[in-house]
Amino acid sequence: MIRLVYPPPESAPDARTEYPVRLLELALNKAGERFELCPGPNVVQQGAALSMMERGESLDIVWSMTSLNRERRLLPIRIPIYKGLIGWRIAFVSQQRPQLLARVDSIRRLARFIACQGHDWPDTALLRANGLPVCPVDSYDGLFALMHSGYADYFPRSLAEIWAENAVRARRDGLVIDDHLALHYPAAFYFFVNRNADLLAAVIEAGLECAIADGDFDTLFYDTYGTYIRGAGLRSRRIIELTNPQLPAETPLDRQALWFRLTDL
Repeated sequence: MIRLVYPPPESAPDARTEYPVRLLELALNKAGERFELCPGPNVVQQGAALSMMERGESLDIVWSMTSLNRERRLLPIRIPIYKGLIGWRIAFVSQQRPQLLARVDSIRRLARFIACQGHDWPDTALLRANGLPVCPVDSYDGLFALMHSGYADYFPRSLAEIWAENAVRARRDGLVIDDHLALHYPAAFYFFVNRNADLLAAVIEAGLECAIADGDFDTLFYDTYGTYIRGAGLRSRRIIELTNPQLPAETPLDRQALWFRLTDL
């Protein structure tokens, strides 16, 4: 049995690793391979985790939003693990200002407010490329602290993340989910491995393809996120489309089976 080490959650209440680990387990089982999946011993920020794996240190696999830079440094498995849901964003706002985004209907109007994002997230550069001010933060907990302090106005989160965070963080930090707006941009979250780990990448890709073909990928995805997607009320929100200049040309946007679409609702 081969041991695969992945980054641990960035904080105690952070549940974002649960679905990727379950999907990775599914893929490895489908491929007929026996691996032991283990979280690394130390919490590291996203950028540091990617650099460690690039150097072949400590980590064997990470999952992250793709970008031109990340695909140059690491080997991507180009199957979007969240079916593009990572590019559907709704925002936390202060519970003192729940109507903050009620009149926003364009990028120009949204640009009056300051977003917060992780300093090493591709989303930070993406929002800035669309003319939106961003206050970058160097830790996951610091993002919520910044919102609580009032130095940022809104915190866009994907539909794959915001509901779990709302359950364990928002009330404590004085935040609520905005009811009015959704941001959308093409984005893919991939499993990445070291560029020399092409055999491991091939095994994972084969397993994911099997799970797509027999429907188990979609079953896991919609069992995990279906209620959250429906609860977001996307059809009743104003949707602002953003461009993603860091999306590599190799992104499989034409494979419809890999992506969540509004018509799936």
